[in-house]
Amino acid sequence: MEYKSRIADRLLTEILDAMGAVLIQGPKACGKSWTAARQAGSIVRIDDPSMNYQYRLLAQTDIPQLLDGATPRVIDEWQEIPEIWDAVRHEVDRRHETGQFILTGSAVPAQSDNIHHTGTGRFGWLTMRPMSLWESEDSSGDISLAALFDSPKLIKGKGLINISQLAYLICRGGWPQTLAAKSEKGALQYSREYFNAIINNDISRVDKILRNPERAARLMRVYARHQGAQVPLTTLKDDLKANESSSLSENSISQYLDALRAIFVIEDVKAWNPNLRSKTAVRSSDTRYYIDPSIATAALGIGPEDLVTDLNTMGLLLETLCIRDLRVYAEAIDGSVYHYRDKNGLECDAVIHLRNGRYGLVEIKLGGEKLIEEGAATLNTLTSIIDTTKMKTPSFRMVLTGVGEFAYTRPDGVHVVPVSSLRN
Repeated sequence: MEYKSRIADRLLTEILDAMGAVLIQGPKACGKSWTAARQAGSIVRIDDPSMNYQYRLLAQTDIPQLLDGATPRVIDEWQEIPEIWDAVRHEVDRRHETGQFILTGSAVPAQSDNIHHTGTGRFGWLTMRPMSLWESEDSSGDISLAALFDSPKLIKGKGLINISQLAYLICRGGWPQTLAAKSEKGALQYSREYFNAIINNDISRVDKILRNPERAARLMRVYARHQGAQVPLTTLKDDLKANESSSLSENSISQYLDALRAIFVIEDVKAWNPNLRSKTAVRSSDTRYYIDPSIATAALGIGPEDLVTDLNTMGLLLETLCIRDLRVYAEAIDGSVYHYRDKNGLECDAVIHLRNGRYGLVEIKLGGEKLIEEGAATLNTLTSIIDTTKMKTPSFRMVLTGVGEFAYTRPDGVHVVPVSSLRN
């Protein structure tokens, strides 16, 4: 079964219309080559065993011949011959046309020693993430994030999932290959194998530094326990030492995390710093997240049944799922996701900020009247301290829930939206 992205396909078309070449980046398992192939005029697969030697020979003797073909010409696994980057840049300059090349490949970056130009002005970048629930057809899509920025007074929609289904979707993750699995058990196994590939191979390939798989697994387990938290390296180090027979230095932890970041395994959320009426100090630390919640469940060695019996852990990993989806939807409407926390402990899980300055505030809760009430109170408190003489008022306030049958608007104007009803 081939995954067809509802969002990445459109974004790729827009970038091709504006730029000479596009680099599609992201986790190795997010369907980059499928998305590129649907818009390809021709394709070169550098890792094709029957042609790999010839391609490498051409790169040394006549690299323009590799680029000759119907456009957009897709060059898959281009990083195996890093010289292709500068050759594409040169060819884009020569042709003076948009939509000429699409470069795709492994999440492991190319060796920069063989690249002499940044690609500025020639390349556009498309970051593909794991599937959102709307893309995997686990969301009704009744509530549009873009439409919320028009400040509707009332919303309505339906959620699709219950608590057991939510637990499964957290553990399955947003990997396109899971859609072809013949059973839920097979789909769940995929994220475990992906985790094993990270610790045994990818984390060392990224910069050709051999790293211990057991240490990588322990660090990823600790990182999973701190999803949605702003914890320093010292905390990660202490947690490692408390739970394992040996520990890593802060410098080693930083290097491991840099490697995981480079291959799109972790992606922390930056702090949002609004104009406030008071002089409250805003915390500037990033918030820790995996790019997909299934990596966290694989690192922890847990499955859907474990989450159903441990709702606290489910709530933490629900936040990772929601941040994943919000990033996909926000980027589709030219926005970014931030996190707010101040010295008094006031915290907002997500701030969706558009390039034009409009923004929305989001609290993430598992569901239920009590938690929804807590989330709404946080949103209203934060709204009350924003200095609207210096910045816009929020376009919307939303409690994003893991479960819930309906999306609706409360009397105080806060929208309550099941994540399985949301789209871009």
